[in-house]
Amino acid sequence: MMRLVVVLTLLLCASAWGAPSGAESAIAPDAAPPGATVTITGKGFGSFKSSQNNQVLFNRVPALVQRWEPDSVSVKVPLRATTGPVEIVKGTKRTPVGTFTVLRPTITGVTPGETEPGAVLQISGAHFGNTAGSKDPNTMFGVNDVLISGVPARVRRWRDDRIEVDVPANAGSGDVLVRLASSDPLPDGSCCAPVEYSVSNAVPLSVLPSIRVDPLSGPVGTKVVLFGKGLGASKTPADAVLFNGRPATVSQWTDQAIVVHVPFNAASGPVVVRQGPVERTVGQFDVRTPKATGLVPTSAPIGSLLRITGENFGFYSESGATPFAFADFNKGDNGVEIGGVPAIIYRWHDDKIDVWVPYSVKSGPVVVKRGANIPKADGTCCAERGLVTTEAGMFSLVVPKVESFAPTSAGLDEIVTIKGSGFGNFLKTTEATQPGLNEGGHDASPIRLGENVARSEVLFNGLAGMVVSWTDTEIKVRVPRRQMFGIGKMNEFVTDATSGPLVVRRGSWDLLPDGSCCTQKRWVSVEAGSFTIQARGLPDPGYFNSPEQKGRD
Repeated sequence: MMRLVVVLTLLLCASAWGAPSGAESAIAPDAAPPGATVTITGKGFGSFKSSQNNQVLFNRVPALVQRWEPDSVSVKVPLRATTGPVEIVKGTKRTPVGTFTVLRPTITGVTPGETEPGAVLQISGAHFGNTAGSKDPNTMFGVNDVLISGVPARVRRWRDDRIEVDVPANAGSGDVLVRLASSDPLPDGSCCAPVEYSVSNAVPLSVLPSIRVDPLSGPVGTKVVLFGKGLGASKTPADAVLFNGRPATVSQWTDQAIVVHVPFNAASGPVVVRQGPVERTVGQFDVRTPKATGLVPTSAPIGSLLRITGENFGFYSESGATPFAFADFNKGDNGVEIGGVPAIIYRWHDDKIDVWVPYSVKSGPVVVKRGANIPKADGTCCAERGLVTTEAGMFSLVVPKVESFAPTSAGLDEIVTIKGSGFGNFLKTTEATQPGLNEGGHDASPIRLGENVARSEVLFNGLAGMVVSWTDTEIKVRVPRRQMFGIGKMNEFVTDATSGPLVVRRGSWDLLPDGSCCTQKRWVSVEAGSFTIQARGLPDPGYFNSPEQKGRD
């Protein structure tokens, strides 16, 4: 009987303690990793006075208080907490509110186990927490993160059992770790001790050096460069680059770059680098078919510039990029034919091609040719060659024809108008008229203009006149100043009228038999008739005897 009275007395004292009992409180969640936010609900928690007066203990380890209300308290699970009872401390009173299970982040696997920088890595496991939390690295509470060989990875998605991250560009092979930031209070209960981490188990990951493929689309024969490192100092017989399973011709193989050409039998699909027995997919290549859609002009004399429009012509970078590509491009494997005669390439872009009409051109179809090959077993050229062609339209060769000109005699610098047909267009810039001139300028070489600059001329008894305007049907040109230069004399003008033929002519070249540029320029000339240069417009005879001019002699 006495023992029963003692037990009842103890229960009444516990009830009169003034704080809520465990049966009246709830912890949510009741299991979580360090750093997680936990909320305790109940009654009679009172108001918050100070970090020393108001505390929450996880198995005697103080937690960082985030919010304290009479019926709700939120705290961070401390890093050194262990599974056990949770107590609310208010002054000298301790009230048990339940039991909490401390979880540790655990990785069960990473997919794929072998990857490259920039790829997405999936980490499966448990107890990662429902969110990654703050993304601000300067926050006092720290940031949950994933390390790959010690380098933080950008988080794409974070769930309690799965995380997706981007493999950092500077990551190497090493361990994958999930770290949960923990914000613990200082000894006086205030915020905050330096951020520490609850770290998962380590799982190894093999990170391969990245390989960039450029370009990722184009017609057969396109030069493709693979940039990377660790590719091998040179190609071995077991090495290859495959386009959807078809080997490509290898022009260059170094430790940091591989240069190949899309084979003739290639199909759209994966680009695979084979190094001995190891194969690695490094990209997807889209094999496109060249298509010509337009031609301007459709009729013109020799020396004219034709523009072919379309798509998927590829790029002219193949020429000169490697000895193999340069030779094949200029030997007719790639190029443009006008009536079966090779044209001279001026500009080549993926959607337009400009070519000069050669001297030996014939009327007929304009055909764009794109060549490629199938390599030998060792990757060298060539087991087989092939062409992909597309027709841009029909071209008609015209010959300049003079119908009239006026006046038939004139003085120096006077304008003569020539009318007719088939004159073509006049080219106003030297850069566009002389093969190799622009390349020399880029090389900082001295530019020398010679007879090969002009493709359109009007001659007065062998002297070129200055063109004022030039259309397909009308030319306006100034009568040239006929001059003689003598030793010790600045200028000595011919004072007698001279007569001779007035000639309109167009010039152009042909490719050499080996496909390189070019033969000597040849002309198609049309004589309009006889023209007389009159002795008009000459300077005053005393001009050259003036003190100013004498000082220049």
